[in-house]
Amino acid sequence: MVRLTRAEAQERNRAKVLAAAREEFAERGFRDAKIDHIADRADLTRGAVYSNFPGKRALYFAVLAELAERAPVAEQPEPALTVREALAGVARTWVTRLPLATDDEHGPTRLGMDLMPEILADEVTRRPFAQLMKLNAVLLGLAMERLRPPREPDGRLVRLAEAVLTVLQGAGQLSAAAPGFVEPFNVIRVCEQLADLDLGDRWAVAPMIPEVREIDSPWSPPSSSLDAITGERVRLSGDGVVAVLGLHRLSAAEEAVRAAPPGAEVTAVVVTSAPQELLPLARLVIAELCTCLRQTFPRPAWPRLRMVYDESGELAAAAGVAEAGDGTETAIRVRSGRVVLRAGGFGACNAAASYRY
Repeated sequence: MVRLTRAEAQERNRAKVLAAAREEFAERGFRDAKIDHIADRADLTRGAVYSNFPGKRALYFAVLAELAERAPVAEQPEPALTVREALAGVARTWVTRLPLATDDEHGPTRLGMDLMPEILADEVTRRPFAQLMKLNAVLLGLAMERLRPPREPDGRLVRLAEAVLTVLQGAGQLSAAAPGFVEPFNVIRVCEQLADLDLGDRWAVAPMIPEVREIDSPWSPPSSSLDAITGERVRLSGDGVVAVLGLHRLSAAEEAVRAAPPGAEVTAVVVTSAPQELLPLARLVIAELCTCLRQTFPRPAWPRLRMVYDESGELAAAAGVAEAGDGTETAIRVRSGRVVLRAGGFGACNAAASYRY
């Protein structure tokens, strides 16, 4: 019998806990689920469950995140070529996940029904969720802009994306609260019609003065990281901008994308002071949108942004951030394997990306 290493044993136990928790949440719902029952289902001790997850809510977020990230992405023979087609495709993918009145009460589509009440119950989760939704709007807006550049030089389509996500999130909440009320085809039609809406959206950088320093130090990130947007492993060694962003500063990623010179790689490194609980929430919210993006938009229209989750803090440390938290905004410029500039504080993303040598 092959003896497992400590890391392999921990990974196996974590997988067993997640599988058991999914069964428990599906059968009893989040409110009535018990950690002791999850431990029994996993054939582990209660302490083994808590050694992997700090609490039931963190475990719930992790279960939903795993499901969202592993959702199959169907091959589209004809990717969307217009914003109207793209929004219809995003909505179509989104509504297929909504619970229906005829669904099994304990089926997988009803597993996430307690998500929003749990987010709303605590400022610790509400504030990150707001920024996660803003980031989703940025990602969707940037993708739409690649299909249809804004009419004005400083125009953008992020507000349009916010309107679309408002419709989709509202449809999700009503599907859970009033089964049978939401007609999926109407939701798709509404989102499709929003494509022609002009909200007068203009891009303007807030007047912030971050601390900016020219430096010269080696850039030594991990050999590869998983990009949450494409679902692929990427190397972070190329020239460009790397922004270390806490969950309260995620929308600042847009500043880095819009200010970076053509051809520069732009990477957002997501950090938080509570990685075991809040990073699964981030993974869940971002995966719900990125699945739709990958299934609907042609690859050249995917946002010019890579996003990685930094649970260990290794990437933040490589960027010179010793103690990363939810309010962190630090950005560096990388050139020829060296960090040549570091900016910190509000406005750091724009400052680092727009700095000209």
